[in-house]
Amino acid sequence: MPNTKQVKDYIRTIPDFPHAGIMFRDVTTLFLDPRGFRMAVDQLLHPYAGMRFDKVAGLEARGFIMGGAIAHQLSTGFVPIRKKGKLPGKTIEQSYKLEYGEATMELHEDSLQPGDKVLLVDDLLATGGTAEAGIKLIEKLGAEVIGCSFIIDLPDLGGRAKLEAMGQDVHVLCDFEGD
Repeated sequence: MPNTKQVKDYIRTIPDFPHAGIMFRDVTTLFLDPRGFRMAVDQLLHPYAGMRFDKVAGLEARGFIMGGAIAHQLSTGFVPIRKKGKLPGKTIEQSYKLEYGEATMELHEDSLQPGDKVLLVDDLLATGGTAEAGIKLIEKLGAEVIGCSFIIDLPDLGGRAKLEAMGQDVHVLCDFEGD
């Protein structure tokens, strides 16, 4: 019997996490299921079939899981974009705004070469601040983001529009309205 589930069906919603009023979209249930995980990897890659990528960049932390699997599938390298202070080598950094305050992401300065073609991956696109910081870091090293792939989009928070306004191609597998 064929599997009729969609990626969205594998994602569990946890109310009031991490704060009251938040509907947390938990992709660990997607990662747990081999069919769901495989489906997500395949669908994230689908719009880029036939394109050449030099690296896949994943945003901390669940972007590491998807990005690593996608890099393996593409037979290319994986580049982690991490929170400040987590990478051991020489890094470049990019700050971005949060709802209340600022955060900083870092990238090893030798992880990309000028002209590299990069696919940026994460589990969730909300306001787009983390992805925007990742794109800026990649561009600081002279590489080019060819696409941005996310499992989930929260369209009411405007992240997709922000990235598209930056000229980015954005691909998402499912969205949750009203979050």
